[in-house]
Amino acid sequence: MLLAELKRKCEILGVPALPDALVASVPAQRLWHFREENLVAEYKISTSRAAPSCIENSLGTPDGLFSVIEKIGAGVPAGTVFKARVSTGMHFSEFLKNAPDENLITSRILRIQGEEDGHNRGGNRDTYSRFVYIHGTNQEHKLGTPNSHGCLLLGNADIIALFDALPATPAGTPCARLLVSL
Repeated sequence: MLLAELKRKCEILGVPALPDALVASVPAQRLWHFREENLVAEYKISTSRAAPSCIENSLGTPDGLFSVIEKIGAGVPAGTVFKARVSTGMHFSEFLKNAPDENLITSRILRIQGEEDGHNRGGNRDTYSRFVYIHGTNQEHKLGTPNSHGCLLLGNADIIALFDALPATPAGTPCARLLVSL
């Protein structure tokens, strides 16, 4: 049903469908990966602690249609922490000594861009400018419950599997479409 919604949004917006489609449900705290309409995998996720929102500084997970336009972190060890989309070369356990409750960006990053002008793209609603990603987390025990500052969080093994399953494309070229449903 959500895959049909993704296809419908693509048609309405004139955005070409791609072989790889990701569908995230905020209520279910799940993300499904489809390829050519066949289910490839299902992942437990965490969306925002704050109410879903596309507004800048809301800390809410944005909804609607997106494209995955950049894959960051190929080949780094699982649990590696990223700061400003750059690998620190350190495992999250090294960071947690000084900030045990910090929710870190780990393992891989899938950078997303909104496809709906005025909703999740442009102005103070621009998902790309808000630095909202799909990424790994050091707080895997909280997956399945809202726990992010707007991003979609996956377990480290899961984000690596998803990252590896999506096709390689030049940065800025979509490798998958994503629908985030409320």
